[in-house]
Amino acid sequence: MKCIVTGGNVKALGKAVHSLSRIGDEIYVEPLQEGLSLRTVNASRSAYACFLFAPLFFQHYQVGESGSDSDAGGFRCKVLMKSFLAVFRSLPTLEKTVEKCLILLSSRASRFRVQLHCKYGVVKTHDLSFQECESLQAVFDTGQCAHALRAPPRLLADAVVHFPLTLAEVTLAASPAGKVTFCSYLEEETEPSRMMVTELCLSEDEFQAFHVKEETQVTFCLKEFRGLLSFAESSNLPLNIHFDIPGRPAIFTVEDPVLDVHLVLATLSEPDRESSQKTSSTPKPFAPAYDFTSDDMDAYMIAMETTGDGAERAEAPPSPTFPTRRTNSDTRESESDHEGTVPGTPPQKRFRSLFFGSVLSPSQTLVYPSSSQEVLAEDSEGEA
Repeated sequence: MKCIVTGGNVKALGKAVHSLSRIGDEIYVEPLQEGLSLRTVNASRSAYACFLFAPLFFQHYQVGESGSDSDAGGFRCKVLMKSFLAVFRSLPTLEKTVEKCLILLSSRASRFRVQLHCKYGVVKTHDLSFQECESLQAVFDTGQCAHALRAPPRLLADAVVHFPLTLAEVTLAASPAGKVTFCSYLEEETEPSRMMVTELCLSEDEFQAFHVKEETQVTFCLKEFRGLLSFAESSNLPLNIHFDIPGRPAIFTVEDPVLDVHLVLATLSEPDRESSQKTSSTPKPFAPAYDFTSDDMDAYMIAMETTGDGAERAEAPPSPTFPTRRTNSDTRESESDHEGTVPGTPPQKRFRSLFFGSVLSPSQTLVYPSSSQEVLAEDSEGEA
């Protein structure tokens, strides 16, 4: 594979790597005929992201090696996120000094090379070690989500900026009446009097598209969501949110003629609510949840490409909630970089895995009776 990125697209590529670094420790690189795919997944497989850069994004894009496309899409690899992020560590420097970025992936030479051609003839070459791997793809479908929102990234970025950086999860609630609420999520054992709770309400008029069939709320990780918001705001592209009942993945998409972004986050399940919905006689427009726990792990790591809707974006109306911005783009960019230093992701709790279904409840825990154990020695009470 050989591709060349020039101009402002170099910074866009660096922004994508920064967003992916908030999720996983490895980045999966796969050259396709549709474009260059960069993907990652976190350790618990509850968060997945994919950036697909179309051939038009590059000044030059070649899938195969040595001018041959016979092995197009056949070779893919994964690289450590830390080493790949080090190439695009300073985004302001990329924008000011880098004129061209050359990416070479050669299975014969066993190298993944990234060259930054800077001003005054300075060339920075990074040879990264990689490991050949299978294709990585989460199983999701935006068409199965009952609710959808589209909003300008500035609106959502100004909403989540009020939450502390240490907050792990946020709850998104929406109702057909036209009300959207972002609220801090607290653990059940946490005393509300000892924690700061932030709640922000938005109206339907502030969204470019609003399709909510019934009142619902989903809880997802905030750190990964902030990473995508930072990318969407820098590219000035609207963000689409597709979600369903609690426990099913929430899908965030950013679409452009040369770029397709998917962020899939597991949501916190509510057993009580799910059981009540199953016993309800009213038919629901949701597809039944699939149980992945008994299937092979590798079956869900094979690429199953999906496409988002092609609805046209409307012009974003002025936000009555945030009439003015308090910070400029440079300040926000530095804040987003600082947010990336928040260590770790929250534990699984009741999060459903995007690949393997829900976590076993306490009632499903396997118990091994002591009566089935073999007796190795008899009691010695009768001995003198």
